[in-house]
Amino acid sequence: MIVTGPLSSGRQAPGLPRLPTPPTGWPIGSYNTYEEAQRAVDYLADNDFKVQDVTIVGVDLMLVERVIGRLSWGRVLGTGAASGAWFGLFVGLLLSMFSNAEGMALAPILIGLVVGVGFGMAFAAVSYASTRGRRDFSSSSQLVAGRYDVLCQPRNAEQGRDLLAKLSMGTQG
Repeated sequence: MIVTGPLSSGRQAPGLPRLPTPPTGWPIGSYNTYEEAQRAVDYLADNDFKVQDVTIVGVDLMLVERVIGRLSWGRVLGTGAASGAWFGLFVGLLLSMFSNAEGMALAPILIGLVVGVGFGMAFAAVSYASTRGRRDFSSSSQLVAGRYDVLCQPRNAEQGRDLLAKLSMGTQG
């Protein structure tokens, strides 16, 4: 299975370069969103076009950081407790699987949960305190492009351009 997407680094397809290399080919379409470029390549595939010759290239890359909310000690400790609880629960479940005591199978789970919450809160507190108020917000980062060009190897570029012109005109065939 090959993982695909705008930023995926799934397994390497045969014949593709292993090191980062600039894309090659002639532009056959340009789109404002990745979804539009993906739709164009899907249209080419639906029309039996040799899509192995096609590359989607994000141009004018931007790192967009969207602020989700303000950080407070309560939020930091709560998030740390939650992530620690999940890890502690996992460790507790593993330990309980190897427990020999008949009535004590629940004890490793509870101990793992409590210790996980404690360590999660402690690590989150140390991490937050070390920033000294320089970053009192949480955010989500995303790499986006100003436009997405669809390139095709020269041997099939004209046919690809013709098909995409039909797509933009709304005709089928």
